[in-house]
Order: sequence, then C-alpha cells, then structure tokens
Amino acid sequence: MKTELDRARLAKRNRKSLAATASGLALAMAFPAMAQEADQASVTNTTSEADIIVTGIRGSLQRNLDIKRNASGVVDVISSEDIGKFPDSNVAASLQRLPGVSIQRSGARGEPQGISVRGFGGDFNETLIDGRRLSTASGGRSVDFTTVGADFVGQLAVYKTPEVSLSSSSIGATLDISYPKPFDKMGTRMAFTAAGSVQDEAGKLTPTVGGLFSTTFADDTMGILVNAVYTRRDTQANRVYVSGWQGGLFRECQLTAACTDAQLAVPGDIPGWYQQQYGADQRYTKDERIDGRIAFQWQPSDNVLLTIDDNYSRQKVVTSIDGFGIWFNQGDMRNVELDGNGTAINFLQAGSPTDFTAGTDKNILETNQIGANLKWDATENLQIDADVSYSKSRLNPDGHVSSEGADIGYGGLLGTTLGVRVTGNSNKTFPELTTYGPAGNQALWTDQAILGSHVTVRMAQKNSDEIKQFRLGATWKQDDLTIKLGARYMEDEFSLENRNTFANNYWQAYAGYGAPSGRTSGVPIPASLIQGTINTKGWIPGFSGNLPPVLLNYDARSYSKYLEGLWQGPNTPGYNQGCCENFNGTIDLALDPGSVQNILEKSWSAWVSVNFNTEIAGMPFRFNAGAREEITKVISTGIGRVPTSIVGSAADPTLLTVNFSDSQAVTASSSYSYFLPALDMKLELTDNLHLRFDASRTLTRPRLDYLGPVLNVGAGQRVGALTATGNNPFLKPYLADNFDLGLEWYYQRNSYAAVNLFLKDVSNFIVAGTQRQTINNVIDPTTGQPAIFTVSARVNGPEATVKGVEFAWQHVFGDSGFGFNANATFVETNKPYDRTDLSQSGFAVTGLANSANLVAFYDKNGFEFRTAVNWRDKYLLQFGQAQNNSAFGAEPTFVNSALQIDLSTNIRLNDQFSVFGEALNITNETYSTHGRYSNQLLDVYGYGRRFTAGVRYRF
Repeated sequence: MKTELDRARLAKRNRKSLAATASGLALAMAFPAMAQEADQASVTNTTSEADIIVTGIRGSLQRNLDIKRNASGVVDVISSEDIGKFPDSNVAASLQRLPGVSIQRSGARGEPQGISVRGFGGDFNETLIDGRRLSTASGGRSVDFTTVGADFVGQLAVYKTPEVSLSSSSIGATLDISYPKPFDKMGTRMAFTAAGSVQDEAGKLTPTVGGLFSTTFADDTMGILVNAVYTRRDTQANRVYVSGWQGGLFRECQLTAACTDAQLAVPGDIPGWYQQQYGADQRYTKDERIDGRIAFQWQPSDNVLLTIDDNYSRQKVVTSIDGFGIWFNQGDMRNVELDGNGTAINFLQAGSPTDFTAGTDKNILETNQIGANLKWDATENLQIDADVSYSKSRLNPDGHVSSEGADIGYGGLLGTTLGVRVTGNSNKTFPELTTYGPAGNQALWTDQAILGSHVTVRMAQKNSDEIKQFRLGATWKQDDLTIKLGARYMEDEFSLENRNTFANNYWQAYAGYGAPSGRTSGVPIPASLIQGTINTKGWIPGFSGNLPPVLLNYDARSYSKYLEGLWQGPNTPGYNQGCCENFNGTIDLALDPGSVQNILEKSWSAWVSVNFNTEIAGMPFRFNAGAREEITKVISTGIGRVPTSIVGSAADPTLLTVNFSDSQAVTASSSYSYFLPALDMKLELTDNLHLRFDASRTLTRPRLDYLGPVLNVGAGQRVGALTATGNNPFLKPYLADNFDLGLEWYYQRNSYAAVNLFLKDVSNFIVAGTQRQTINNVIDPTTGQPAIFTVSARVNGPEATVKGVEFAWQHVFGDSGFGFNANATFVETNKPYDRTDLSQSGFAVTGLANSANLVAFYDKNGFEFRTAVNWRDKYLLQFGQAQNNSAFGAEPTFVNSALQIDLSTNIRLNDQFSVFGEALNITNETYSTHGRYSNQLLDVYGYGRRFTAGVRYRF
C-alpha cells in the first residue's frame, strides 16, 4: 500500500500516473477522497510525458480538469499555478470563475466578500479548511472571504453534489480550501512575494509582503512548512443611500399641501412607499490582514503519516465616515406625488432637521485553527483516518469600542421644508434633495455658526465562535470496490454581546442642536472640531443626481470628548435634562441585555459509502452510493425583558426612549435528526464523453445568531418607527432534495465542454415573518394610543423549487498559448418575488441570478496575460432593509446587475523571479441596491479601480 511519501518518491521516476507530478501529489494529499479514485485513472490518451505542464495557467487548468473528470460527483476545482501564485488575490474572486458560482461584493470596498452557488448564498455553503469546519464570529454559517488570504492557497474544491464522508452537505455547495504541506514536494523550497496596491480614489500605495519556507529532513521522514503574509488595502468609496423604503397608507390630504387635524385622525387608505432616511457619505477604509501557517508532517514508517498544522489570521478593518442624513416620517409628508407603483417620487416635509454625520468603525477579527491528522495503512486494503481540530474566531476580542458615531446639525427653528425627488432607475440615478439648508437657505448649508450637537452613538460589539471537532474514518479498497465509513462529533459555541449608548440613553445627552435652533438642549460646535469639507462633484461614476455641494469632515471621537469636557453637573448648559439616569458627564457604554446570546450546538454524524467500477454494455460505469445521519442538539441562552413605558424627548421630537422591566435569563433547547442519502453515477459513453446523474438530500442549519430565545426591543427608538426583533431557538434546518444530470466532453487535452441540469426541492425555508403589534400594552406618547411595534421574527415556512442549467467551455488553441474558460448559469424558481403581495409574510427564494464568466488568456514562453469578465444579473439579496418599519412586512433588498472586468499579467524572468501586475474594475463599475421597485434606490457605492504590481521569487 503506497503512502503519500511513497507516491512522492515514485513521482520522481514515473510521470505517467495522474498522481505522479509534484502538483498532482499536492492535490492527492489535499483531497484524499478524490485522490483514491484518481490513483486508478490515467491521463487522457492525448497526453504524453513531453506535453505535461506543471506550472502556469494551462497547467493549473489541466489539473482542475483532471479532478473534475475523475470525481464521482460534480466537483469544480481551482488550483495554484505555482507555489505562491494563486490566480487571484482573493479566494472568492477566483471562485466566481467556476460554473454556477457568483460573488457578493462588499459595497464600501468592492471586495468579493461571499459567494453564491447555483443561487444559494453564503449561509447555504459550508467552508472547510483541509476538511475541517472553520469558525466565524459573524454569527452566520458563511465565511467572509476578505479574511481568507489567497497568496499561499494550494487548491479550492467546490463540491456541488455531496461527499458524505467530508461534511454535512450544505444545500449550495461545500467548499474545501487546501493549503500546502511539507510532503507535497521533498527537499527545501522557498517562495516570496512583494507587491504594492493602490486604489485610484484613495491614492495611497499599500503593501503586500509574504514568504513561505518548506523543508524535509531526517531522510525525508519529517517535514515542516511555515508561511506568513501581511496585506494592507486602502479604499475610498462614495455612497448615496436610503436607509429604507417603508410601506404605509397615505391619506388623501397628504397628496395636497395641507391636512386638517380631522383628516389626520382618519387612517389612510392609499398604499405607498416613502424614504425613511436619505443621505450620502464618503468612507475611507484601511484593511490590514496577517495570515500565518505552520504545518509539520512525520512519517515514522511506511504505514503511518501524522500531520499537525495551525492556521492563524487577524484582520483589522478601520473605516472613517463623513456624510449627512435626513429623517422622514410618513405622517408629516405633504404634496406627495406617487408613481404608478405607489413610490413617493416627490414630497415635502416641514421642519425637517439636518444632520451631518461622522463615524469611525474599527473591527478586529482574529481566527485560529489547530488540528492533527493521523493516517494509518492498517493493511494493504484498509486505511484509518483520524482527525481532531480546534478553531476559535473572535470579533473584537479586547472589547474595544468598535463604532464611534456622531450627528451634529440644525433643526427646530431652522428646520427645512425639505423634499426628495426620484427621477429615474436605481442603476443610473440617485434621489436628490429639492430643498436644503437652514430654513431653506442653501447658501448656509454648512454654516458653522448655527451647527449644534445632536446625538453620540458608541458601540462595542464582541462575538466569539468556538468549534471543537473530531472525525474517525475508515476506507476499505480492493480492486474496483471502495467502502468508506466513519463518524464525527462537532461542538460549536457562539456568543455575542453589544454594549452601546442606547442601552443607557446617553446617546441623547446633548441632543437638540442648541440655541441657534431655538432649543435649550444641545451646544454649539466649535470651529476647531471641523477639519474641512468634502466636495461632492461627480460623486458616483455613471450616475446622475445632484447632492448639496459639500460634506463636513470631523472626528466622532473628538466630538464626544468635547462634550464630555463640558460637564459641570446636572445643570450643565446644553445638557438634555432628565434624559439619562446616573449620567456623570462621561458618555459611557452600557450592556444591551437583548443583545446577549449564547448558542451551543452539538452535532453527531455517521456515514457510509460504497463505490465500485464496472461496465455496462462495454462502457465504464462508476457507481457511488452513500448515506449520512445527522443528529443535532441546540441549547440557547439569552436575557429577556419587556418594555414598561415609552418617553418622548423634549430635545428632539423624533427621539423616543423605552423603559424596561428587570432582566432575567431565558434558556431554551431543541433537537433534530435527519437521514441524508446520496447517489452518484457516471457512464463513460466514450473515452472522452461522460454522462453523470446525481441524487441526494442535503441540509443547511440555521444561522447561529437566529437561534436566540428572546424578543429584543431596542431602548433607543424613533417616532413612527418602533421596532422589535425576535429569534427562534426551535428553528429546523433547510432540507433539499437535489438532482443533477450532466454531460461532459473532454475533446482534447486541456479542453472540454459541459452542460449540467440541476433541480433542488427545498423545504423549511426560514423567513422573517413581520407583523405590527403591541407589546405589554405600553403607550406611544406621540399618539396617546398603545404603541404599535413592527416585530420581525424568524420561522420555518414554505417550500420552493430551484432549477437551472450550467454551461462550461474550456479551450486551449493548440500550442499557440491562447485559450479561454467560459461558463454561464441560468436559474429560476417557482417562488419568485411578487411585488404586488402586501402581506406581512411575503416569501421568495433569495440569491437567484443568471450569471456568466469569461477568462481569456495567453500563456507561453514565460509570459501570461489574463482578462476576466464577470457578469451577474439582478437578484433578491434578502428580506429586510437598514430601516425596516413597513406596514407590508419585511421589505426586500435587490442587488442591481453588474459587469466587472479585471486584467492581470505575469512575466517569468527566469526560473526563480517573476513580476506581475493586476488591474481590477477597469470600467469603474459601481455596486447598487434597490427596494421593492427598481426606482427605490437603497445604496449605491462607487468603489473605484485598483492597481497592483509586484515580484515573486521561488526556489
């Protein structure tokens, strides 16, 4: 029985086996389940020793193709072109080149942050590191790919049909990220990379520096690999936003200039949507990441291989924000003009205050995973595989203040009869103010003489996610029969808490804008706090719409320190009397009891699979059948309380404060178990034409932060926008019955064409059911009636079917060096979004979008050039918006279609040195979202282009 080390030694003598090249060996060790099958297969008969390519674009594509061809199920792979030379600087950016895979971008940075596979987004896809679940402190099941460095990734494998011995089989796909190991290649090797990157809007050159060292010793029975990478990226993005398009019923008089008290006392009957808050801001983000890895391998005998590794990453993201924001209430709107869909495309609101906003968000995400794997060839036919790992991810582990926010401005006597006009579609226009400035005087828009203090928001979000897992498996292999069985135990504990100035109401300590606005609360803003202005000309590329000429630039923390320095006791001028119990001048944070959650999820699983090769009518036939049993127990703990009263604010009529009962601990538990069968069949109609059929049942567990046991009512609320959110510890997982039918044609070396039909019947969809209700019969002081809260709670709901087709074509034009890789995916569902449904529990499948990708390249004589074109059509991202107080339930968020073009090149100067360059988003594409209708813009970001140049060295 050959061990991994035996295969490595054999590779030096025999290059005709698929596992014989050094890169092929790395693949075999990274993906043992596939390697066991690949060992039996030979490279297609068009291959000879002379034309095997080890590195470069074509070499990488051929290795990917070989894995796809020999796998039992539907698997797509991207592999490193050489050590330290992954195709893209971001893992998600590479994944979008695969059929059926598209990306979700971070608007403020333009970075690929998550992926969707066949329309199913991040939480439907399980991400593994060398076969192990990776912890993530976000609370979801997905991984933020901006935290995963790609510089020294070996391979990415996307399992679109389940491998029962690998994971619990997510509905979208299982992604396995493989890192290099010492025994991938015997001896000593090194790789170094250094690059500089600049985003055109930020204009600052930032570095990436990394190195890898690997060596084997003790007669090649031991090996150690160490690598580390430091990356920094600065991005400046401009944004225009509407925090939420709220649905409600307008009164007939609101379509005119005035309403009487009698008219306002009658409920409205004209359905429409209005902007809850409108504004614009500029964001400067500094993203610093450190990735480190150490791996040790020891083979004390031919039959035993021990691997111990540790993966560490630390990402620090600091974002500075300057902008303005204006708040609207439906009942105060007049001269409302509604379009044919009910969207308020023009209106006026008397007395509107204006806020100039500033903020600094600082988040640190630290993740460490350590594991040990033991492979033992017990007999010639039996291999035992034991794996244990521990992973912990922490968001802001030191508990620092993660968000500093400030609002200054004017209102009261200086409030403006203000309006916002919508003039076009959200993919090319943004709404614009029709009037602005104090009392409508646009020339005094940023007059510092009238600026007063308003609110101070400080938050400290602290999360942690801790995963312990153990796996034991056995593989019996004899002739054309392979049997696998095993079991796994996993314990995942997620905790979160938030401390903020809403919990103690200190955010309102100096609210009111001060004397220029006719208020006794609030203080003037000294000119020394204002650092300058930001010009808004040409704010968003390719978009029309006018903004006020400038934004104010000031520091939120300096602002709050200034307010803290004013304290002379409860009679301090400008202090919002009675707002804040026990306030002593320091704008401290307090624990928000409703934010506290601790979710403990324990799961046990067992699996068995049988794989054999035979013939049908003289045609090779591969059959694989397996099953996995999943048992899960959830224990959920939180802190519950109910509102006892609501108090208005004399300083600002738009602010409300909620008082609560005493807090008490709440605990709930639930459990479930599911049987998950899987079947893969492949018939080789000819040597190069393969037919596949796959059927399986898979599940995706609910997000951990959805499993809290309490209803959370925020202490700080707004008039006309009372909200509460609830989670559900009894949520069941999504279940899907999946079917795949594919035809693949490997018509020449490094070239193939494929078509794949897929269908997924999904049940137990988790929906955020929204309803408007009273809570504990507290009175709304603005109406004198029982307060109506918009309550969002998650429940298991309907079923839906998703079906689609994937096309893929990879072609290399002989020995010319030219080639391309193209794919397209078309997907649809029987539950599309219905814009006319005004019920509070509307439902649709999120994430579904047609997409297409093209990578055209040249690779010859040490010169590589690549053009990547990625397109994704409009899709429903989620139910819910930043402000979600609609009378018609959770309003949707759609992402507009986008097309991005990236360029990259690499020149190999000699066997050791190469230089490379990259230009991302060369057409200056933007990221934009909208609400129920296409003219309801929610967000548009202009995140600019990015250029990178660097050198690589290896030996």
